[in-house]
Amino acid sequence: MTLLSSSLPESAHDEIRRLLHGPCDPSALSALTTLRKALADDPGPVYGPGRGALLLRRLRALAEALPPGAGLLDDPARLAAVHACAAVADPSLCLAGLVHHLLCLGSLTELSDAPGTLEPRLSALREGRAKGVYLITEAGQANSHLATGTRADFDPADGSFVLHTPEPGAAKFGSAGTWGVEQTGVVLARLFVQGADRGVFAFMVGLTDEQGPLPGVELSSPIALDALPLDYVQVRFHRVRVEAAHWLSDGARIGRDGTAFHDPAGSPEQRLQRTLRVGQGLWAAMPAVAAATSRRTAVQAVDYARRRPTQSRLAPGAPLLSYRSQQTVVLGALADAFALTCAADGALAVRAGGWPAAPPGRDGKEAMGEEATGKEATGREAMGFTPWAAVSRPLAAYKAVTVRTAARLTAECQHRCGFSGHLSVNRLAAYQGFHHAFDTAGGDSQLIFYDIGRSLVEQEPEPRPPQEEQQAPDAGSPHWWPALLRRHQDDLVRELRRRGGADASLDPFERWNPLLERAGLLGEARAALLMADDVTRVLGRIRDHDLVRALTPLAALHGVLSARRWSGSLLTLGTLDPAEAEALSGVTDRLCDAVMEQLPLLIEVFDDYGDIGTAPAPPAASDAGTALAATLTWTRGGTS
Repeated sequence: MTLLSSSLPESAHDEIRRLLHGPCDPSALSALTTLRKALADDPGPVYGPGRGALLLRRLRALAEALPPGAGLLDDPARLAAVHACAAVADPSLCLAGLVHHLLCLGSLTELSDAPGTLEPRLSALREGRAKGVYLITEAGQANSHLATGTRADFDPADGSFVLHTPEPGAAKFGSAGTWGVEQTGVVLARLFVQGADRGVFAFMVGLTDEQGPLPGVELSSPIALDALPLDYVQVRFHRVRVEAAHWLSDGARIGRDGTAFHDPAGSPEQRLQRTLRVGQGLWAAMPAVAAATSRRTAVQAVDYARRRPTQSRLAPGAPLLSYRSQQTVVLGALADAFALTCAADGALAVRAGGWPAAPPGRDGKEAMGEEATGKEATGREAMGFTPWAAVSRPLAAYKAVTVRTAARLTAECQHRCGFSGHLSVNRLAAYQGFHHAFDTAGGDSQLIFYDIGRSLVEQEPEPRPPQEEQQAPDAGSPHWWPALLRRHQDDLVRELRRRGGADASLDPFERWNPLLERAGLLGEARAALLMADDVTRVLGRIRDHDLVRALTPLAALHGVLSARRWSGSLLTLGTLDPAEAEALSGVTDRLCDAVMEQLPLLIEVFDDYGDIGTAPAPPAASDAGTALAATLTWTRGGTS
């Protein structure tokens, strides 16, 4: 890992490690150091013809950084840190690892009633000798998880299941096209028992071995997805026999002759939510992934701007970072990267079963924007438009807001780094493609926001005890943005209720179709509030004075720039008045000046992946042209 200045006390080093990597113990941090070296020493794409052995080797490197054996998935913070490290080195590897560990292995360990019956495939996956795949999406229709077409018919003769793709639109889409290696898939299929639809369950299915697809499994030709490349294909099943032990029944039971069926979920709707609950592990890890790539992106953009001289007629030879327009974007990216880092801490606290401590003067469960006990934390909320928010409203919100923030941040930095920002070796394009793709993948972020907004409008308003009138924080304070956003959330709820969002007498489509855009805005505000509260909470627990002095203006800058992006909605509903909005430009300039004073320490702290995030021609190089030229070979045409 990047070494921190010896001028900082050891207690500050500990706080920085806790900030960047969560509650990982020393053995986990040591394993991360080994992993970083392994990834740096073993380059090359993990997709394409003949790359299966390399992919397995790198999946083994990830597994070696995690607890061994059955404890592989027991430490959410370590899982998040390992995949964040992978994302900085290679976003495609990170995706392969997330699918392999959190979706495939997560389903096998969490949904199987007897994991021992899944051997030897389970051990092969844990040890990186086989690749795990998760097949949920079907090619033929939108929201296919709500109308899964793939069938699994129970056979009472031996208790097995017959897995079948009934028509082309039910073909699964996923990264199952890695030839030459063993692949095991978790396949989501609709279970039929004596012709009755019993809901969507997961099944463990062998897909390929070293020679190719297994009997009854049909793979399409490769499907290109340049934004986030892996070996994508469509998969069809032709009456594949799945043994009884490979049904991930999650407590459900079928009588020997098929006449008795019991599912503790209680309904097909709740069954879908229970089957999809493995997504919580993915959602808990994604904020840490977004934070790590965003820190690396922001550091590259800031270094590029401060070292890159311009030939503008305004000030020939002045560095880019001397321009206010450049400061706002790249220092703002550093501020957003800090906010994402705080959100990663909040998401891991939810995943671990606790709730982050409240910011000063606030009730903990309200600060999270959720009830600390009950439906939203346990995934027993009734399903709305989609199952994602019903599985876990806070974790779904964290996933949606962090990947969207990271995609925006990276695109802005890429643009501000000129042509260097688009060079593949600098990875900014890969980071942006990863997060932009994840806005849809892993539970569509916009659908999540719609559902969160809908649920906030439809739930009964909670009476709040009267509070003493308090002076609003100054716009230059880190506490200003969460206070403003909380008021705006309430304004949005009232506006949607006024427009009929809580009118249960209306048909749901008639009620919500005109309001979806506003509902999505409300859901996004709720998710942004989670992150805003995390910023003040994390900042409040830091004790080193130098770190507090450096991070406080950064936290406030995140809030002010967020308010400027939200200004249309804030002004429309009157949460912010025009004079306050006009004053934000001056506040931004003052905060940028304060951040500039702390920039050396901030860069040192946030460049935690500098050893694997650099490349032959980094945009931050003091002379990027010279650095690039050193990597090139030349061919000169002959003289005539």
